[in-house]
Amino acid sequence: MVVIRQSPRVAAARSAAARHAHHAASHMHMADPVPVSVDGRDIPEEEIRAEMHNHPGPDPDTARNAAAQALVIRELLLNAARARDITARPDTDGQGRQELDDEAMIRALLDAEVTTPRADTAACRRHYDSHPGRFTTSPVWEARHILLAATETDEAGRKAARERAQAILAELASDPDRFADLATAFSACPSRAEGGRLGQLVRGSTVPEFEAALARMRPGEIASAPVETRFGLHVVALDRHLPGAVLPFEAVEARIAAWLEAASWSRGVAQFISVLAADADIRGVALATAEGPLVR
Repeated sequence: MVVIRQSPRVAAARSAAARHAHHAASHMHMADPVPVSVDGRDIPEEEIRAEMHNHPGPDPDTARNAAAQALVIRELLLNAARARDITARPDTDGQGRQELDDEAMIRALLDAEVTTPRADTAACRRHYDSHPGRFTTSPVWEARHILLAATETDEAGRKAARERAQAILAELASDPDRFADLATAFSACPSRAEGGRLGQLVRGSTVPEFEAALARMRPGEIASAPVETRFGLHVVALDRHLPGAVLPFEAVEARIAAWLEAASWSRGVAQFISVLAADADIRGVALATAEGPLVR
């Protein structure tokens, strides 16, 4: 696999390079693949086939093209490291896994050639102010429900579940305190053992239709109509709602700085690779270069 396992920076470089690389101008058929080379050095088809396992795609041609791009980028970086007489001692991660020599060379090359400015407080503040939704905690809902199960394709079952849900809502309209008893008697959800209580729910912890219904409700309210999801019909009661809150800038500044610096570094890696590609004789695969898309 063409990946620098022990260096987060080089792993990020691989990701940046993958985003940077363009698909080939035309499909390369697996029955008659186009030979790939970098500065006269052929990349064996066996290496490309082996690398394909790390680049799943919708079809073999796409996977092969992505694998060939990854190997070309690796060759460009290794050639650049050798031209600069770069040597590096392989690092070992916390699990005792050691980099390969080539991986260490690429890491050292990128550390030497790709530099990015530190994200200062002003830059972090601009990002924070521009993306408030990224730094807002999820709302919390405490809810109960009674599930009348029926699959989406079971029309008769859905009809019966809807009628049962309406009947339950009618009973609750006159006596809301019966919710737990009705959940125990009729709900198809394991929460029936707890009177239908679902505990605390946050964004993404339930299906979108259910979450949307909760967002429209007020604490103490029982939804006036059953909520339909792929699981069936739900009678829903909202007991408590804690709105999401924007985290203070000071609490997220370090996280923002790390993200901005990582994004800047990834762009720098992509630019460095494009310069290397523009100066190289690459055949059989397309990469973006500093002068535009390149394919031979």
